[in-house]
Amino acid sequence: RPARVGVAGGRIAVVAGWDAPLEAAETVVLDDDAVLLPGLVDTHVHVNEPGRTEWEGFATATAAAAAGGITTILDMPLNSIPPTVSVAALAAKRAAARAQLHVDVGFWGGAVPGNAGALRDLHEAGAYGVKCFLLDSGVPEFPPLDPAGLRAALTELARFDGLLIAHCEDAGSLRPVPSGRAYGGFLASRPPEAETRAVAGLIAAARETGARVHVVHVSAAEVLPLLRAAVADGVRITAETCPHYLALSAEEVPDGATQFKCCPPVRDAANRDALWAGLADGTLSCVVSDHSPCTPELKRLDTGDFAAAWGGIASLQLSLPVVWTAAASRGVPLTTVADWMGRRPAALVGLRGKGAIEAGYDADLVAFAPDETFTVDPARLAHRNPVSAYAGRTLRGMVRTTWLRGIPVDGEPRGRLL
Repeated sequence: RPARVGVAGGRIAVVAGWDAPLEAAETVVLDDDAVLLPGLVDTHVHVNEPGRTEWEGFATATAAAAAGGITTILDMPLNSIPPTVSVAALAAKRAAARAQLHVDVGFWGGAVPGNAGALRDLHEAGAYGVKCFLLDSGVPEFPPLDPAGLRAALTELARFDGLLIAHCEDAGSLRPVPSGRAYGGFLASRPPEAETRAVAGLIAAARETGARVHVVHVSAAEVLPLLRAAVADGVRITAETCPHYLALSAEEVPDGATQFKCCPPVRDAANRDALWAGLADGTLSCVVSDHSPCTPELKRLDTGDFAAAWGGIASLQLSLPVVWTAAASRGVPLTTVADWMGRRPAALVGLRGKGAIEAGYDADLVAFAPDETFTVDPARLAHRNPVSAYAGRTLRGMVRTTWLRGIPVDGEPRGRLL
């Protein structure tokens, strides 16, 4: 609707009618083709610093976030060295990040074998929750939890109402990945039952312990009935999906295009349609990037070998236009997209004052031109390595300006540690 948003002291003071008589030191009027969005909240970002900063880092990741209209990110506990599985590791992560941030940053802790006793300390030190893997994470310093380890972590988290987020794939359901350039071979190696079996195990453990759990990056639509039944049964479980599962399909992945490799994988178009339905009915609560970059060499773009390539899609700067392009084609309004990518991720982790344009909230705002189009050039993206599954695609929606607490993001690091 037409409105005036008054900002004072870095916060939204008032949201008033277009003709309201507000006095201000500075007035910004958006272009006629632009709208004002809340700064988006991305609770699933792999920044990888310290330890693997050549993959990504806080300066580049947060610059990419701001360029994409995202004003708050939560950093995942793995792919950095050390992983964030102790208070000391969390302190090291904060020290590495502190002077580099273009947006606000919070942190997940990690649940790994043997650290259940550290989870309360991580929570009290400010971690928003802890992440676990239920199969090999791909990096040796972040091993997975077995069923007993999962229950031990959930039992401890339930004591203080902590949140566990889980990468749900069942190792026993995976098949060998054939060497070569065929995407179909990689896709077949991680079938939907790998997700459904792991989610079923997580639901059972959450029911037994009473803990809060969240399933990250749902790619298989077969998971949705399990989630609905669990919620109906009183299990405290939520789930997310990601832009690549909503915008891409297996049918369009060329052989050798390892920039599309991620785990779990991009599935077929019918599966994609079902994920959209799961968002519409609330089974999936939010859309977050799972920005998981690496160096071009690790993507094996030279050989196109899906078996050898690192799995992860770098999409932080493009998340909003990717989702909006797909949503607009389906008749989903921008208000709903902003809810999925702002208010709901903030609510998941209890981030008060983020993800909405309301009085008392941080003045994290975005001028967005929903009908402007652009073609993705990876070399012009702000994240560290110029690799993108969206290269050459024409997307709808351009971020014109991003404000953090009422100040335009302009290259001067003003982000805070949350």
